Amino acid sequence: MAATLLLLAATVVSVEGFSSSNTHVGSQQMASSTAISAKENENDRRSFLANAAAAAGASAIAGIPGQASAKVFLDPAMYGDQELRVSAVDSLRESVRRSLLQKPSLTPYFFELALLDSLSYDTQTNEGGPDGSIIKAVISSKGTDAHTKALQECANVLIESKKNLKKLSSITIADAVALAGAEAVNAVGGPTLPTQLGRTEAAAKAPIPSSMPPLDLFTGAVSGMDVYDVFQSSGLTDREMTALLGCLLSIDTIEKETPEGSWKEASKPKFREAGKIGRMSEFKKLTDEDIANELAKDDEDDDGESYTVSGDDGWYIADTFGTADDKFGKRASGEKKIELSSALKNLSKVSPSTTQYSWIKDLLLSKDLPTAQTYVSKYGSKPLVYEKDLKVCYNSVTQLGAEFTGGKYESLLKNKKRKTLNDDELDFLK
Repeated sequence: MAATLLLLAATVVSVEGFSSSNTHVGSQQMASSTAISAKENENDRRSFLANAAAAAGASAIAGIPGQASAKVFLDPAMYGDQELRVSAVDSLRESVRRSLLQKPSLTPYFFELALLDSLSYDTQTNEGGPDGSIIKAVISSKGTDAHTKALQECANVLIESKKNLKKLSSITIADAVALAGAEAVNAVGGPTLPTQLGRTEAAAKAPIPSSMPPLDLFTGAVSGMDVYDVFQSSGLTDREMTALLGCLLSIDTIEKETPEGSWKEASKPKFREAGKIGRMSEFKKLTDEDIANELAKDDEDDDGESYTVSGDDGWYIADTFGTADDKFGKRASGEKKIELSSALKNLSKVSPSTTQYSWIKDLLLSKDLPTAQTYVSKYGSKPLVYEKDLKVCYNSVTQLGAEFTGGKYESLLKNKKRKTLNDDELDFLK
């Protein structure tokens, strides 16, 4: 009988896909009420069954789904100690930069992962959002096409980076996805995109949200207006869509136009000692013998592989040092300044031969989307305005649907209206 009572009580509980001590949803309150009723009437089986049935009925009327409703919780203080947080973030960004230097063609796919994860948020159901579920969706995909395989390579880089971080610190896969997307932009010469940390990640056994966009959303296999509908369902404006899709097009164009030699040159070590501000370091001082060994290896093998000195036990991370812009590895563009808005400036000339995202041109220049057309022109002629808008909307899109938790942050930020780029703000003198 006890097992039967527990089973009935379980039917009333809507299990959340994330663990949080501050989470209180309606279905859990009903479950709590039922549990109390059971305790007070443990000698009255009929009374308990009646209460359980009533609670279950109320859940159904309220429209609470049987499966867990995906909700992203964001605690800005999740990582606590600032030095550990900085160390974890820097380590992840460095891993992404290394993978890009070894295989530049992955650059747009890291950005795709961040967009797909964020666009899983549905404003109608208030479900989905950037909780890292995209990694599960990608890894479990049976697709064998080049696009899916590239996404899987990126996902594996993040999984491996997260695994390695467990030795010293930690980072959620949801934060890793958002940070990697920002790093992909920075790696080709784009701005440093702000990324709020503290996302909880989907539970291991949680189902992939039904609102997750198809993995081929950005391949051109999906019609442009269907892509537009996905952005709309996530609550994004035409202006925000233009900034984000323009960025995807730009980083792919820059990657393809960058000579292979520039990527190889960027991956070579610059024999400097550790000293990057804001990062704990235990790097061993380089000796003349270390440098000689490294130069000898460079002469034998110049294939762009990661450079380390034999027997270094992992203490030498050659591509960490340089200017502030190069602290996670040299940019592929080298010393030359590349405007991220250059692809938008020449959008009308974009063709399938120059980028796999040529379909973006047709969407953003569509007569049905006058706002998009306006901002294509504005961003193409005003690079600084574009970078400013891109920073705002990337930080915003990677927080879609997030519910802030954790002390002062919860009271200050919970239910705060999302900062958006206003479609009607067409001030060209801005």
